[in-house]
Amino acid sequence: MFCFQCEQTAKGEGCKIMGVCGKTADVAALQDLLMYALKGLSVVATEGRRVGVVDRNVNVFTCEAVFSTLTNVDFDPARIEALIRKAVELREQLKAKVKAAGGKINESMDAVSFQPASDTAGLVKQGEEHGVLSNGGIDPDIRSLRETLVYGLKGVAAYADHAQILGQEDDKVYAFIHEGLAATLNKDLTLNDWVNLVLRCGEANLRAMELLDAGNTSTYGHPTPTKVPLGHKKGKAILVSGHDLKDLEEILKQTEGKGIYVYTHGEMLPCHGYPGLKKYAHFYGHYGTAWQNQAKEFDKFPGAIVMTTNCIQKPLETYKANIFTSGLVGWPGVTHIQNRDFTPAIQRALELSGFAEDEDKGYVMTGFARNAVLSVADKVIEAVKAGKIRHFFLVAGCDGAKPGRNYYTEFVEKVPQDCIVLTLACGKFRFFDKDLGDIGGIPRLLDIGQCNDAYSAIQIAVALANAFGCSVNELPLSLVLSWYEQKAVAILLTLFHLGIKNIRLGPSLPAFITPNVLNVLVQNYNIRPITTPDEDLKAILNK
Repeated sequence: MFCFQCEQTAKGEGCKIMGVCGKTADVAALQDLLMYALKGLSVVATEGRRVGVVDRNVNVFTCEAVFSTLTNVDFDPARIEALIRKAVELREQLKAKVKAAGGKINESMDAVSFQPASDTAGLVKQGEEHGVLSNGGIDPDIRSLRETLVYGLKGVAAYADHAQILGQEDDKVYAFIHEGLAATLNKDLTLNDWVNLVLRCGEANLRAMELLDAGNTSTYGHPTPTKVPLGHKKGKAILVSGHDLKDLEEILKQTEGKGIYVYTHGEMLPCHGYPGLKKYAHFYGHYGTAWQNQAKEFDKFPGAIVMTTNCIQKPLETYKANIFTSGLVGWPGVTHIQNRDFTPAIQRALELSGFAEDEDKGYVMTGFARNAVLSVADKVIEAVKAGKIRHFFLVAGCDGAKPGRNYYTEFVEKVPQDCIVLTLACGKFRFFDKDLGDIGGIPRLLDIGQCNDAYSAIQIAVALANAFGCSVNELPLSLVLSWYEQKAVAILLTLFHLGIKNIRLGPSLPAFITPNVLNVLVQNYNIRPITTPDEDLKAILNK
């Protein structure tokens, strides 16, 4: 195997024996084969659009299948095998429709015509032929940009999938996912072609996040500032981790009146800010952090745990029986919820002890999405003009277990008292419970939401830039980002598409970025790696 799609990849180069995430070589090969099958399906889908043939089932399936290959989503060989076979089945069905409409399909392309082996071992062998390094003669910089595109598309697919679950779709997003995947089979593209595709991926992701934002807010209302308890209530308990608001809603509906308190974990914390979710009386608080203490926290949780998307490494045997997965998530030996019927998880929660007594651990605030922040924009602008707010820092991104992420905790702790910290995604769990006080009633730490709520952060920045009559890059705003997996790649590409400069990125730079590609990013966007909190703060505030 060879995989370097996440920040924790072995030795900062690539996982070659087993993934740091727990992914086995066989699962890695199956995921590579699934992506290869999806590239073939995308060639057909792209030609289909040229002759007016668009199949929604293919669109939705493509996003679901691509999403399943993100870091820490699906490690179940049987589930991946089923997706491979479904991709080929849909490819053949679509191929017939496209041909009937006058489309021309190059059957000599292996990805367009290959048939999956009859058993898992055969599929693994096929997958080993289509990994990242399978084309040994490719220019390293082109491979770098190609894989950057692939990982960006994985992030786009994830957000598009969440959006369509809530009824929000745009064929332009589906069309680019297919175009991008198909392009990875084209050996004639130049470096400039790849750069263009990568930036267009950022544009597609902006639209996907906009769709998801519309799905979340039209279904559950706009988030409002909300106090979220960090302790727990005496009684039975279910912990919900991941990103999927629809799953959480169904769990809340199905547990109502059953004496079970529902808690969030990780990226689900912002759900407490949505009116349509916090209306449930048994939706109580937030338990635990995200990555750094995850194993210990889950092992001690006295209830059932539901994983809705990639948010944890391979479950430990000690608490595997208490974990349930839903949607695209799958691990061998873990019960998977079908059709959002959470009865198995609810039954397990009722069997377990639950919390023996109430515990008060204080609270944190969430719900500072764009509507909440922009509703007090006049106060923010006045504070800036009066010199009360000197600078804004967006300290955001993914969390992870790799050493070096304490940088973000120390950075936020050292941000001067006349500065505001905006945050989003699970990276905030390094500092989300810090009491930074306020500036004229405006909290100094504002939790904007999940990773996809980068859309809200962008809207806030654009609105402030308009108010001050300047560009976003001219605002007293600095982006200090952490990354772990492919949704973060997609967001970074969106920032490049928007022309955002001077981003600091860590804890390490992507292994799939070559020195030449990095140099292009430095020249065009002045992106740079984090150094130390003291050095970075000095450089930002004294420029």
